Amino acid sequence: MTASISFPVRYVETDKMGIVHHSHYPVWFEIGRTDLLRQLGKTYASLEEEGLLLPLTNLRCKYIAPARYGDEITVRTNVEKLTCARIEFAYKIYNHEETLLTVGGTEHGWTDGKLKPVNLLKKRPELYRILQASIDGGCGAGK
Repeated sequence: MTASISFPVRYVETDKMGIVHHSHYPVWFEIGRTDLLRQLGKTYASLEEEGLLLPLTNLRCKYIAPARYGDEITVRTNVEKLTCARIEFAYKIYNHEETLLTVGGTEHGWTDGKLKPVNLLKKRPELYRILQASIDGGCGAGK
């Protein structure tokens, strides 16, 4: 499953040249990740209420073409990899002309509220299955 969310580039996100500053792309990744989880029936708030956190362990971002003030951008997000202890998301950002602007990914660990690692398959097997199904349509054995 790939979630897709669109929004306009705001003036505050740009530099003097009217190009989006690089620091905003991780924020846009978070918007995409949050939307994907929502489409799968979960919110970050509900995960936190259930005692699950997703601290970031790695961020990668490759800039291909600039986003500019006034562009309508689309962030497409999917779960790239899931294990009992970790989850990886992949992102592609396009402009309104469907030009690929940026590709990236984030890696997160499953932890409890005290940042101790959690085995998601044991703690929340139904959530693990939902996330796994979003990757392979439910046909995989999981990890």
